[in-house]
Formats: sequence, C-alpha cells, structure tokens
Amino acid sequence: MTSAVTTDKSARPGYGQLLRTPGAIGFVLPGFAARLPFGMLTISILLLVQHTTGSYGSAGIVAAVTGVSMALSAPVMGKLTDRRGQSAVLVPVVLMHSAAVSILVALALLGAPVWALALAAVPAGASVPQVGPMVRARWAAKLEGSPLLPTAAAFESVTDEFTFVVGPVLATALCTGVHPAAGLITEAALTLAGGLVFAAQRATQPKPHAVAAGGEKHASALSFPGLRVLIVAFLGIGAVFGGMQVSLAAFSNEIGNPGANGLLYGVFAAGNMTAGIACGAIAWKIGPRRRLLLGYAGLTVAASVLWTAHSMILLGALGLVVGLCIAPALITGYTMIESLIPANARTEAFTWLTGAVAFGQATAVTLAGRLTDAHGSSYGFLVPMAGTVLALATLLALRSSLAPKAPSRIINSSAGSPATVAPEAPAARVNERGVGHRVPVTVD
Repeated sequence: MTSAVTTDKSARPGYGQLLRTPGAIGFVLPGFAARLPFGMLTISILLLVQHTTGSYGSAGIVAAVTGVSMALSAPVMGKLTDRRGQSAVLVPVVLMHSAAVSILVALALLGAPVWALALAAVPAGASVPQVGPMVRARWAAKLEGSPLLPTAAAFESVTDEFTFVVGPVLATALCTGVHPAAGLITEAALTLAGGLVFAAQRATQPKPHAVAAGGEKHASALSFPGLRVLIVAFLGIGAVFGGMQVSLAAFSNEIGNPGANGLLYGVFAAGNMTAGIACGAIAWKIGPRRRLLLGYAGLTVAASVLWTAHSMILLGALGLVVGLCIAPALITGYTMIESLIPANARTEAFTWLTGAVAFGQATAVTLAGRLTDAHGSSYGFLVPMAGTVLALATLLALRSSLAPKAPSRIINSSAGSPATVAPEAPAARVNERGVGHRVPVTVD
C-alpha cells in the first residue's frame, strides 16, 4: 500500500493553501472580528479619559494600568484555556470584559477621579480575551508537523499588525467624530459579538487537557526554558512598539507637524506587515533558532540607530527598516512554540508571549514618555535600543534552550502529555486528514 505524497511544489507554503485547510475560514474570520477591538482599547481609553480629565498624564496612567493588568492575567487565562477549553473560558471572559468597559465608560463620563478610573481599568484589562493565542493554538493543532505552520504564524502576525493599524484609526474616528466614548463602546460591542461567534466554532478548537497522563499535575508552560528565553525576546519587541509610539509622536510635535505621527507610524507598521507576508511565502532552508537569532540581530541594529534621525524622511526610512525586522523575529518566535512546548500547554505559552509584548510596550511607553518630556524624542528612541540589546544578549547566551532536545522529538500522546520517540527521516508524513506531504529538511 502506498501513501499519497504531494510534490515539493504543492508542499510549498502559501496563504491560499493555508486558508484551504478544512475549517480554517470558520475560525479565522470571527477570530479577526474578536481581536480587532484589541487595537482599539488603549487609544479609546486615552481619548476618553483625556476628554473628561483634560490631562494626557491621567489618561496615560489609566491606559498603562489596563495594559499591565492584561499582561499579568493573559497567562492565567491561557492556562485555563488549555485545561478547560476555549469556549468554556472565552464566553464568560467576553461578558466580563463588556461589563468592565461599560463601567469604565460610565465612571469617566460621570467625572470620577483618576484613582477610580485606574481601579476600573484593572478588570477591563484583566478580562481582555486572548483570541490571538487561541487562533494560533487552533492552527498549531490543525497543522502539527506541517510545513504550513510557519505560514500560519506569518498570517497571524500580519493579522495582528493589521488590527493595530485599523483599530486605532477606527477608534480615533469614532472618538473625535461621534462621541469621546464611542470608541470604547464599539470596542466592547465588537469584543462581545466577535468573541461569542468565535467561541461557537467548537469543531476546530484544540481538545482541553484537564488531566495529565497518570493523573499527574500539568506542568506550566513557563517551566520550559525555551519559553522563558522567548519571553525576554518578546519583551524587547514590546519595547520597540511602545518606544516608537511615544517617540514618533514627540518627534512630530518637535518638527511642528503633529499629523506626521500617523504617517510615520503607518510606514513602520507597513514594513512589519510587508515582512510578515514575505515570511509566510518563503520556504525556509535554515532552522527557526538561527532565523530568530539573525532576525533579532537585524532588529537590534535597526533600533539602535533610531536616535540619530533628525529629519522626517530619515526617520521614516529607519522606521520602515525596523518594521521589516520585527516580523521575522516575531513570527519565528511564535512558530518555535510547537517544537518547544507540548500541546497541553501551548495556549498558555502563546499568552505568555502576547503578555510579554504588552508588558514591554507598557514599560516602554512609561520610560520613553519620561525621557522625551525631559530631553526630547531622541532620548525616547533609546528605549527600543536598550530593550533589543538586552534581549539579544539573552538570546545569544541562552540559545541552547531554544533547540528541541535531540535525538528524540516531543510528540503528544493520546492522553495529552508529552512523549518521546526516535527521530524520523525527512520522508513522507501523513497528516490528520490522511494527506501526505514532504517535510523540508532545515539546517539550524
């Protein structure tokens, strides 16, 4: 008996092939609708609180509390999702988030003091649904062992970046053109509707792993050294996002053209999206660990020269290069989760990475804001440089933690716990739909 094996050409990664995966559209579209509000949340809070208090400083405090709260709660939500299932966690979370945001809106409109708004921001941030990691977990379950998995990671990175381009624009238009509270109200409504529709797609969600093999307790995703190293790398990426947001806005004000901020950040985001699309279309010949190290080195170099830019054209060009360098590092980091973390902890692992970006961004916004207030935008650009330099040093020092243990490879047993088997030759492998494909040989 012979198994069906596709040719190398048909096995080449591609977005069309990815989206033809059975059941993919059913979770991709509602997943996008449910995560678009994530890009609206921070700017909507900033605009509403600034309108009601007259202070950007107060608005920044409330927004920062939201971001930190989300970063701290995300891994807990991910762990619960791995054990209880996506729908069981997502439904109550979106209901809680909608209620928390509604309370925050009401308090702001009633003129509540900043401490009360900050207190209300805690549950609003803690209940942000982790739809992005849930979508990534569905792709990982569907495509385990497939050469399309890096394409899926690239697709998700582009989707994330698209939400961070469209979300703030939509929120700003609503807050300035309709009502200062319209952005947050829309964010809550989209989160509720999109989250419930996504949760209803039960056929494609990974099976929960409530009990480990032999009745043993689940090991936290954080117990795997590779994830801890990736968290540091993603903190550095968050520092780039946060530092760029503040410093580009400050630079635009310094040159007397505040409207340039949107253009400059748009160029930065466009570079990220372009690189993300390209990463998903390339059949890589080198292993993910080397790709991560090379990509992060490029990001560090690009971020380290931002402070030297003193013209809009030069800063735009450098921002484009930084954006082009972020996507390869971000995508490769997410892709490595499949080989570093067993299936029963992957959603938790994804949320740790998402939370790391959010925490790095919140920290960078605070530091860059203080530096720009005191010394100007050039000093604010030192934050992305410092974040990436420290992260790259960690990656180089602990790079051995990013390689799956050899000669065995980790797979998932029927009980959901990791098991090891001897390495197989790079020949034909049959996926869960009975369709074979060739696994390309990579060199780490």
